[in-house]
Amino acid sequence: MADVHLVLRSTRVITPEGTRAASIAVRGEEIAAVLPYDAEVPAGARLEDFGDDVVLPGLVDTHVHVNDPGRTEWEGFWTATRAAAAGGITTLVDMPLNSLPPTTTVDHLRTKQRTAEPKVHVDTGFWGGAVPDNATDLRPLHDAGVFGFKCFLSPSGVEEFPELDQDQLARSLGVIAGFDGLMIVHAEDPHHLAAAPPCSGPAYADFLASRPRDAENTAIGLLIEQARRLNARVHVLHLSSADALPLIAKAKAEGVRITVESCPHFLSLTAEEVPDGATEFKCCPPIREAANQGVLWQGLADGTIDCIVSDHSPCTTDLKTPDFGSAWGGISSLQLGLPAIWTEARRRGHTLEDVARWMSAAPARLAGLDRKGAIAPGRDADFAVIAPDDTFTVDPVELHHRNQVTAYAGRTLHGVVKSTWLRGTRIVENGTLAEPSGRLIERSA
Repeated sequence: MADVHLVLRSTRVITPEGTRAASIAVRGEEIAAVLPYDAEVPAGARLEDFGDDVVLPGLVDTHVHVNDPGRTEWEGFWTATRAAAAGGITTLVDMPLNSLPPTTTVDHLRTKQRTAEPKVHVDTGFWGGAVPDNATDLRPLHDAGVFGFKCFLSPSGVEEFPELDQDQLARSLGVIAGFDGLMIVHAEDPHHLAAAPPCSGPAYADFLASRPRDAENTAIGLLIEQARRLNARVHVLHLSSADALPLIAKAKAEGVRITVESCPHFLSLTAEEVPDGATEFKCCPPIREAANQGVLWQGLADGTIDCIVSDHSPCTTDLKTPDFGSAWGGISSLQLGLPAIWTEARRRGHTLEDVARWMSAAPARLAGLDRKGAIAPGRDADFAVIAPDDTFTVDPVELHHRNQVTAYAGRTLHGVVKSTWLRGTRIVENGTLAEPSGRLIERSA
């Protein structure tokens, strides 16, 4: 135990082997050992005793729209990573849109990295983008360290990041499969969307009808066919339609290399509770009915859905007009994902071990972050310490993301983040944040 300088102790530490009373020995920036609770503290090491508060591995959020540079008034690396840290997230991966420029070339990636580096409170990596005209940029972006490539199969909402048609998807996916990269996909079929009734006005029911489940189901089916044909690695973003779960489960059983995420808003909010004009609830694909939500939770329980990530997609307040047709679609939840999921998970009989698997271990595995996602020797000393039985009521003024708009306003949630630790350093304590100490990270293999 030479050079151990810090020991974190709790009666409830979530490890890959389960929850137990333990002492976590930290050497430098990594976990040196997970010891019995009453292990002797090495000479010269500082002890932090959390009592009965739960120590989880720092959360990993692989779906965050930081929008910086270019749309920094929507969000920014300083504000987004503060919100992440306050919510127990120690690592995030930024989406290739809605920044200007989008992350579709190596030069654009370098622009984003230069913007981010002095501002990040948590470790931060980047997805590349796959758009119709950049197939030759995909391998250079991979070599430059992006974690994979995002594409849309229907319009993205911003003109600088156009969608791929099926031929373009096949071309890009073939290139990416050639170096065993990962394609992450916004899967809604444009033909089904075009055939759906258009939406305008304040009625949420009209918006829900404009984004039918069949749009997701068809797009996921086509993606599975392409992945099977090319032996490509694909990941379905923000699954909303539970109808697609049997198709996904069958593909997994047949050896198709597909993983799936869902999001806190799909798992904790329901269409039935959205008031007319409340466009803070608007996202694409949409929040669906309570019955659909129940089946999504079954998909988490049986492993068809691999992970839960935020899809934090903020905008300025003025873009959230009361018209569901014209309002920007995106939900801000970076700081609230852990308590939102824990509140619903505990109600449904799940444990914090399940939450740690869905929100830390699985996203880390998706991105190939082998130093993240677990409290185990050799991993980064990243932790979230929470009081799981404590509650709070969401007040948007207390949120750290730039525009304090959230669908969770006024909700009472379980699980108060008491402190967050990044590589052995406490970066949040009782809501107070330290100066930024995050690093830019790249794909390791």
